[in-house]
Amino acid sequence: MNNIIKIAWRNLLRYTRRTLLTSSLIALGVALVIVFGGVGNSFRGGVIEIITNSNLGHLQVHKKGYIGSMDNLPLDLSIGEKGLEGLRKVLDSSPEVLSYSERIRFGAMISNFASTTNMRLTAVHPEKESATCPDLPGRIKEGESDPAAFVKPGAIVLPQNIASGLGFKLGDEVVLVANNKDGSVNGLSFRLSGISENIMGPQGKDGYIHLEDARTLLRIEGEEVTEVAVKLKDFDRLTGATSSIKKELADLAGAGQKPGAEAASGAQPGRGAKAGLEVHTWEELSPFASIAKMVALLIIVVRLVLVFIVLVSVLNVMMMSVYERVGEIGTMASIGTPPNKILALFLTEGLSLGFFSGVIGSAAGAGILLLLKALEIPFTFGSMDLVLSPSVPVGEIALALLVVIVISALASLQPALKASRMEPVDALRHV
Repeated sequence: MNNIIKIAWRNLLRYTRRTLLTSSLIALGVALVIVFGGVGNSFRGGVIEIITNSNLGHLQVHKKGYIGSMDNLPLDLSIGEKGLEGLRKVLDSSPEVLSYSERIRFGAMISNFASTTNMRLTAVHPEKESATCPDLPGRIKEGESDPAAFVKPGAIVLPQNIASGLGFKLGDEVVLVANNKDGSVNGLSFRLSGISENIMGPQGKDGYIHLEDARTLLRIEGEEVTEVAVKLKDFDRLTGATSSIKKELADLAGAGQKPGAEAASGAQPGRGAKAGLEVHTWEELSPFASIAKMVALLIIVVRLVLVFIVLVSVLNVMMMSVYERVGEIGTMASIGTPPNKILALFLTEGLSLGFFSGVIGSAAGAGILLLLKALEIPFTFGSMDLVLSPSVPVGEIALALLVVIVISALASLQPALKASRMEPVDALRHV
C-alpha cells in the first residue's frame, strides 16, 4: 500500500502545473464554502439573538386563536387565571425553561394634550421581562435602564419615533387612552421614564408600561395576560423543548377536563390543548425566519457548487491521466500487475488530490474566519447593529472535507476502472 501511495504522488507531481491548478481550484471552493457558511451562520445567529433577546423570547404561549388575529391585539383572547396557573406549573417544572415573562399587549392612543397618535403597548413585570429578554433594557437610550426596574408603576417607555414625533422629553406627562375587552374607554396619565430604540424596526410603535398599570387602564380583574414569552436554557434545544411544553400543556388540559366531556364535545382524547393554549416558536412569530431559511438554503447551494467543482476537476485530471498513460498502463499489466492494483493506484491519485486540496482549503477558510472574528467588523441590518464575529464551524469543515473525499473517490472511479480493464496488447499498441 505504501508503494501505491508513493507512486500515486509521483504521478501527480509529474504534471505539476496541472496538479497545482486543479488543487488550487478545489481548495478555493472548500475555503469559500467554509467562509460563506461561517459568515452566514454568524449573521443569522446575530439577528436571531437580537430578535429573541430584545422582544420575542425563544417561544411564546397564547390562547388558542390569538395568533390568527394578533395584528388586532385582541383582549378577549387572553389567558385566564386558571390557564395561567396551570401554565406556570408547567414552565416552573420544565428543566428546559430558564425564565418566562407574562405580558399584556394592547393598542392605545397616546396624547401630549395637543396631538394624538396610536401605538402598541406591552405591559410587563420588568424583572421577569429583563430575565427573558435581557437585551431590552440596553436598548433604552435615554432614562431608566436598570434591568430590574426599567419601567415602574406610573411610568412609560416610548420608542424614539413616537417620542420625537410628539415632542416628548423625559419626565413629561403622557396620556394613554385604550378600550378594554368590553369596548368601554378608559384613560390614564403616565410619566415618561425612558426612550428606547425602535425595537421592531423603523416603523415600530412599541412602548412598555408596568403590568399592574395595564390592568388598571384596561379594567382587568385578576391575573389575565395575553401572552407569555419564554427563554430556554439552551436555544439549540428549541424544537425538543417546544414539543415537551406542548405535550405537558395537552396533558394538563386533558386532565382538567371532566370525564365524558370529550365524548360529548366530539373532541379526540388527549387533544385537550386545542381548547386552551398554543405554543409558538420565534420562527412562527417573526418575518425574519424566512430570511434565516434563505441563508440556510444559500449555504446548501454553495455546498452543491463545491460538489460540482470537485467532481469536474478530479474527473478531468484523472481522465487526462489515463489517456496520457495508456502505454504505461499496458506495460504495468504486461509485467503482471493485477487489475486491482492498477485500480487502487488511480483511485489513490484521485483521493490524494482531493484530500490534500480539501485540507489546504479548510485551513485557508478557517484562517479567514479567525481573521474576521479578530477584526469584529460592525455592520447594520435594518435597524439592528450587528458585529460580524464568526466562529470556526468544525462541523462545516468536517462536512466539506468529507464531501471532497467522497466526490474525489466517485470521480476517480470511472477512469480507474477504465485503466484496470485495458488489455495489455491493445494498450502497448497505443501511440
